[in-house]
Amino acid sequence: MKIEYANLLDRVKAAVVDSIIIIAMMFAASEILALFDTVPNFVRILLFLFIFVLYEPLFISIYGATIGHSKIGVSVRKDSDITKKVSFPVAVIRFLAKAFLGTFSLFTVTGNDKRKAIHDFVANSVVIKDS
Repeated sequence: MKIEYANLLDRVKAAVVDSIIIIAMMFAASEILALFDTVPNFVRILLFLFIFVLYEPLFISIYGATIGHSKIGVSVRKDSDITKKVSFPVAVIRFLAKAFLGTFSLFTVTGNDKRKAIHDFVANSVVIKDS
């Protein structure tokens, strides 16, 4: 079985789809909260945490891919064993590195055989094309 790693374009397309999903979730949350007279701050904080911080790590650790990854046909796996998904703590670390570095993290994708971004090196993960 030949492993095909996701290229830069696949990653960008998945990020665009995920951005649209996040905007849709923000809109839906806003519309739902508007139905109530008062909404406790902890509810707003929980929604913010889920939408902006937990969306990617939860989906990657549970399903191996975000919605954007799935639509584009790629998934995130452990570099040491691509049959296994990354754990939730590792997915959080990967997300935080990705968020902190931004697009700078993608500069290494075209420079190595496994097409790993900097956040993939941090989390020891790879993004592969689904067969």
